[in-house]
Amino acid sequence: MTARILYVEDNPQNMDLVLRILTHVGGYDAFGAVDGLSGVDMAVQEKPDLIIMDINLPDISGLEATNRIKSIPETASIPVVAFTANITEHDRASFNDAGCDGYMSKPASATILLNVVSEYLAS
Repeated sequence: MTARILYVEDNPQNMDLVLRILTHVGGYDAFGAVDGLSGVDMAVQEKPDLIIMDINLPDISGLEATNRIKSIPETASIPVVAFTANITEHDRASFNDAGCDGYMSKPASATILLNVVSEYLAS
């Protein structure tokens, strides 16, 4: 069975690029949500195997969306990887506090993206 990945991202160019890499290069069933609230809704409805979460979203932050996803019993065990340009020590602590299982820095090469995805799907 092909792993299903939800990518939460408000930038259309980033969304298109990452979904193309995940589907065409990685062979995953990848789909997107354009803001935090729809990301939470899609996580509940679709129960993906992995969520890649942008942090700076237009409605609620990716941290708040992650916190909500992790507080719902049906979605709490889905790994969430923060995907953002903001990676300081303070940011890392915030990702952990919100329930993120990991993080990767933007921009990421296709190889790094697929390696991180593979790592979290294997665990």
